[in-house]
Amino acid sequence: MNKPRMNYFKEEDILHLVISDEKEAGSVELSPNITAELNDKGELIGIEILEASSFIRDSILEAAQAKMLNLPKTYNNRLEPTS
Repeated sequence: MNKPRMNYFKEEDILHLVISDEKEAGSVELSPNITAELNDKGELIGIEILEASSFIRDSILEAAQAKMLNLPKTYNNRLEPTS
């Protein structure tokens, strides 16, 4: 197995994660803009993300919002630890 790598095609706004250089034998749509690429054994060899810039933006915002919900509470400008 090769070391995974990513290629971004700016003109098409496509992010391609290459897990293996094996020939693609099939694919499965994971969500409307994300496709898993499979080899002839049904193993994952790549992932293609269409409209990648908005997907990454939305993913980062969702992750940031999730982190913000777990921020420690502040009282009188003093941080109190969360347990």
